[in-house]
Amino acid sequence: MDWNTVEGNWKQLKGKLQETWGDLTDDELDVIAGKRDQLVGKIQAKYGIAKEEAERQVDAFTHKFADGYDHDNDTGNNKGNRYRRDDSEGY
Repeated sequence: MDWNTVEGNWKQLKGKLQETWGDLTDDELDVIAGKRDQLVGKIQAKYGIAKEEAERQVDAFTHKFADGYDHDNDTGNNKGNRYRRDDSEGY
């Protein structure tokens, strides 16, 4: 799946985005509206990570859905939040 496909299916993928990055809110995802650079920047800011790491995570998310993701029959193997800020570190 290329980023154009992600952008075109943004509303359908919002739940998966929130499963992956649980600190992102619905409102933030609505503002991002499929813009990759804005998603990278928001992940970078929310999780206190380098831009390159945020880009790597977004690329991994994109590639995960490239291999035959079935929106109607998701097995839910990635339940919970994959990337979560550790509040104990003072963020």
